[in-house]
Amino acid sequence: MDGTADDRVYYVISDLHIGGDEQLEEVEFLDELLDFLARLETTDEDAELVINGDAFGLWEFTGVSGLEKFDVLEATYPSLFEQLERTGENIPITLVPGNHDHELAAYDEYVERFAAYNVDLVQSKSITRPVGDHAIHFEHGNQQDPNNRIEDWGDTNVTPLGYYYNTLVTSRAGQLSDRGRYNWLKDVQAVTPTERVPVWMLSKYFYREMNPLLRYALVPFLLLFNVSAILAILAALNLLGVWSAPVETTETFLGQFGTVGAAVWFLLVVNASLAGVLLLVGIPLYLLRRDIKKTINRFGVFETDLTVDTETPYRDAAQEVFEENEEAVVFCYGHTHRPSVKRVEGGLIVNSGTWLKRLHRRDGIIGLLPPVFYPSYQLCAVRITAEDGQVVVDYEEAQKPSPSPEELTLTERLLTLGRTPDTELPERAVVETEQSVPAPEPAE
Repeated sequence: MDGTADDRVYYVISDLHIGGDEQLEEVEFLDELLDFLARLETTDEDAELVINGDAFGLWEFTGVSGLEKFDVLEATYPSLFEQLERTGENIPITLVPGNHDHELAAYDEYVERFAAYNVDLVQSKSITRPVGDHAIHFEHGNQQDPNNRIEDWGDTNVTPLGYYYNTLVTSRAGQLSDRGRYNWLKDVQAVTPTERVPVWMLSKYFYREMNPLLRYALVPFLLLFNVSAILAILAALNLLGVWSAPVETTETFLGQFGTVGAAVWFLLVVNASLAGVLLLVGIPLYLLRRDIKKTINRFGVFETDLTVDTETPYRDAAQEVFEENEEAVVFCYGHTHRPSVKRVEGGLIVNSGTWLKRLHRRDGIIGLLPPVFYPSYQLCAVRITAEDGQVVVDYEEAQKPSPSPEELTLTERLLTLGRTPDTELPERAVVETEQSVPAPEPAE
């Protein structure tokens, strides 16, 4: 087991994804990261910083290869490397590779290059650290994800499915992002799971790229679609002579308002007609799509799902670690970008989240309007230490203003009123150890 300090405090961050082609160079949280590192530069704690994978977006560099990527990182982020060097003079900094920066495990020269900045690059899949009388298991987490698992660790020729997605999609988005009305395409790396990318792009097109006049002309029709669908059904019942009261009542009511009522009635009729056509076409298409999907599933044509299961593989991996190493009581990983603490038999499963922007899908409350992807930050460091015979896990937040005022249009803000995401970090979690359990009272 690495290390010897029983009272050491471990700070864990992961999934910074620093670097990449063109617009991916921008690090929106750089100031907050530098402040966090500067605080550790002056701490009096017996501490160690563990950067638990995907510190750098090496997959997203397509114009350079090998150690040239490190040269680009040095030139682009000199303040970051200078701060790492200063912080590393005060506390140990350990860097564990993830999938996006797996190349760090493939070239021994990287170890020397990082050592010059007081960063200890460990080229293994995982590391273990002591905490009190127990231990913490650290790994990035991509090895539990079949789409990003590195089958031959340290081999630069290994290219899992996630590699192609990031080199072909994410890096290309970085190259094209500044061509839009708003520089949003680069945020594709924050969209999880990846199946949401087409819906996210439709959403950003509608709210950001569509000609404003066209969008504002479409909004009333789209908002009225649900009402119009009901009216279309009622109109059909009226034509069939089944139930005419709703149509007659509505027509009589609107007739009281003269020209205005006639205009509203005309608008409702147009929308109801369009809704009726869409319903007539959409219902059989929906049933056909559903039947085709069932048939495909029976034959198992598509058994690979791009979506990362954010719980089961990591729970299984943690329990395996706890069974193989009785000292281990914390399984700490990243990769899925979701800060969380789960309690399982044997200890805690801790996810260190991401410093990237997070995008929370909020479906439209009415009509056919595209969903809104609400942006937020959950910048955090996990703090793990031993206290009074217990292993304690805390989340420390690095405050950063919400990007929503600048990144959401007025329409998106109106549609998400009262529906903003909960960005609270997990509460303190404690692993009760044998030493922390009171001894039973002696029998009289």
